[in-house]
Amino acid sequence: ANLADTLYVLDEPTVGLHARDSDRLAELLGELAARGNTLVVVEHEPLLMRAADHLVDLGPGAGEHGGRLLYSGPGGDAIARVDTDTARYLRGEKRVARRRIETQPAAFVTVEGATQHNLRDVTARFPVGRLTSVTGGSGSGKSSLIEDILHRVARRDLEGIEEEPAGTHRAVTGLGAFRRVVMVDQSPIGRTPRSCPVTYLGAYAALREVYARQPAALAAGLKDGAFSFNTAGGRCETCEGACWVTVEMYFLADLLVPCDLCGGARFRPEVLEVRYRGVHVREALDMTADQAFEHFGREPRFTRALQTMRRVGLGYLKLGQPATQLSGGEAQRLKIARELSGKGAGPTLYLLDEPTVGLHYADVQRLLDVLDDLVQRGDTVIVVE
Repeated sequence: ANLADTLYVLDEPTVGLHARDSDRLAELLGELAARGNTLVVVEHEPLLMRAADHLVDLGPGAGEHGGRLLYSGPGGDAIARVDTDTARYLRGEKRVARRRIETQPAAFVTVEGATQHNLRDVTARFPVGRLTSVTGGSGSGKSSLIEDILHRVARRDLEGIEEEPAGTHRAVTGLGAFRRVVMVDQSPIGRTPRSCPVTYLGAYAALREVYARQPAALAAGLKDGAFSFNTAGGRCETCEGACWVTVEMYFLADLLVPCDLCGGARFRPEVLEVRYRGVHVREALDMTADQAFEHFGREPRFTRALQTMRRVGLGYLKLGQPATQLSGGEAQRLKIARELSGKGAGPTLYLLDEPTVGLHYADVQRLLDVLDDLVQRGDTVIVVE
C-alpha cells in the first residue's frame, strides 16, 4: 500500500527467518521508512539492529534488574561509540562462545528418505551425545524433518505414544541409544493461573515442608498441605487459593477481580502467621528466584531448583507468577530448567524449536551453557535454529 505518515510497530519480525530472509525484510522496512513512515521494531537480530537509523537499548538485565534506558541515539556506525553490553556484542568485542568437542561421535540417529511437505527424499544423520543445529531458509523443511518425522517416530518407538502419524519417510534408525524423547517448545507450561514456576519445577513441596516445621506451624498443628494453594486446608476457599475470583459477564469476556475475603492473600490468616525468617508463604511466592535463593539459602532441597532457574537466565521470575503471564521463551527455558533439576531418566533425545527467539546475546550464551550441561550428562540435543 502507498501509505505515508504511518506509525508501524513490529514485535520481532525476524522470528523464524533465515539470515537471507532477514536481509530481505530489512530492505522492505527501509522502503517503508523512505516513503515517510515511522517504524519501531522490537528486535534481537543483529542485522536489523545495525540497519536501524535510531537505536534504543534497555537493560541492563531482566525483571527488576532491567527497565533502565542505557542508550537512545543514532544507530549504524554510531554503535562503535556506544558503551552497552548489546553494542559490545554487535562490535564483536563480546561473542557467544562454546567449547568444541574434538572426539568423533560413536553413533548416529538417521532419518532416511524424508519426503514430508517440502522435503525431497532427504536422508540426515544426527550424532548421538552431541549438540546439532538444523538450519536453512524459511520453509526449507526443518520442522517437517524434526517435528513431523523424528519426534513422532521417537515418541512411538520409545514411549508407545502415537497421537499423529509420522510424516512420510523410509526409516528412522539409531533410536535404541535413548530411553525417552523430549520436545522442548514454547508452548505454555500451564493454561491457568494456578500453574507457576515453583509448582512446575516441583519445588513447592520442599517450600511447604520448610514452613510446616516452623514452631508456629507445629503449635497450630499445620501440616505441609496447609501451605498449598492447590488443595483444601490452609488456602482461602472463596477463591480456592487463586487470589482471584472470576466474574461472569455473559455477553462480554469474564473478569478476574481480587478475592474479597482474603484480599489476594490466597491463604487463611492462621497460615500467614507462620513465618520463615520474617516471611510468610504468600510473600515467599512473590519473591523472584534470585531473592528466594538468597533468603532460603539454608534450605538446599528447595534452592536446588531455584539455582537451575537462575542458570537459564530466569532468576527475575517470581516463584508464584502465573503461567499465563510467561512468554514463550520463558516457558521454554523453564522446561529446560526442569530437565536440569531432575535426576535424569537415562539417555534422552532433546528436540528444541528455535529456543533463541526473544533472547539477548547474553541469554543465548546462558542457553548454550545449559544445553552443554545436557550433552555432558550424556544426552543428545537437536536444535532447529
